[in-house]
Amino acid sequence: MSGWHFATLSETGETLVNLLCAFVLGGIIGIERQVRQRTAGLRTNTLVAVGAAIFVSLGTRLHELQGGSQTAITIVAYVVSGIGFLGAGAIMKEGASVSGLNTAATVWGSGAVGACAGAGVLDEAFLAALFVLASNTLLRPLVNHINRLPFREESGEATYVVYVICERWVRSDLRDAVAEILEQASYPVRQIEDHPFGDHEVELSFTLYATAVQVDELDEALERVEHMEGVHQAFWNSGEEI
Repeated sequence: MSGWHFATLSETGETLVNLLCAFVLGGIIGIERQVRQRTAGLRTNTLVAVGAAIFVSLGTRLHELQGGSQTAITIVAYVVSGIGFLGAGAIMKEGASVSGLNTAATVWGSGAVGACAGAGVLDEAFLAALFVLASNTLLRPLVNHINRLPFREESGEATYVVYVICERWVRSDLRDAVAEILEQASYPVRQIEDHPFGDHEVELSFTLYATAVQVDELDEALERVEHMEGVHQAFWNSGEEI
């Protein structure tokens, strides 16, 4: 950009209003997160909203001065992808559990609020902030209620693992035999592993493809496995599919 370009008083006032709107709305979203002691709290959500507003406002201003293809729409696209990487940093995986998804989504929402404010569409910015807050507050009781409902294996889809504790000398034959029994019961095996179990035994684990099970059918299949030579115990467990 060649030379200096000073905005008029009205343009500066408009930018100030846009950034102030992003600051306030991002702060309101951040306060709700801060109260709940989330990773991305008051300052993070405020900075994301203000930063998005600055970039969009800058893109609009540069297009007015220089023209070209870099419109505010293009800047918004870059902001969306950039905030996606920022949100990914808030997601943590530990074992089979994943945390931080809601925090990352909230940061993404704060960026959307800031982008609206930076573009000068303040009514959309207020509505966006309202719905982000509603998602984090009004839906919480419903989520808690659903989580307290008893889990029904036949209606849920998860990863199921079948465990067979057997003598080591029958391990090789059992791997194929158990996999065939599960296949016949319509529960194909995705992965088979074995681990030492005591001095003379081994634990075979058969990870099934993510599916919904009929408890009686799977129990009946494992009852057949338990009657096989060298088998001491057969059981199954379930976990969430990541």
